[in-house]
Amino acid sequence: MQGPIPAAFIAEQIGRHSDKLNIGAHAFFLGQVRSDCVEGKTVTAIEYSAYEEMILPVVKTLKEDLFNRFSDLVCLHIWHSIGVVKAGEASLLVIISTGHRKEAFQALEACVELIKEKLPVWKKELFSDGTARWI
Repeated sequence: MQGPIPAAFIAEQIGRHSDKLNIGAHAFFLGQVRSDCVEGKTVTAIEYSAYEEMILPVVKTLKEDLFNRFSDLVCLHIWHSIGVVKAGEASLLVIISTGHRKEAFQALEACVELIKEKLPVWKKELFSDGTARWI
């Protein structure tokens, strides 16, 4: 997704699951850019970059792994921002849908950890003084 993830998009995605009657729980993670202070400078945004041809196979493998690990998993959706996302804006949305709540929470945590570990997305912090650094 280019730029920040809009609130209306988040609501729309959650609403799309109302016709799936085997779902009893939705858990979602919304990652937001923090206005951290780094070496006396304030983060105003993060610029995310990625190579789409590398991301798609990683996401496919990640989803296959989670569907194999969590038998109650019905739906799993991931959206990650590319481009500049300002502090306070959403940059990652993960929606997990399962038959029961306990597995929804477990699958969500596992999914977010795998995203952080394996997804080939690069981040550049942009500071209020006009400087930047790759993290």
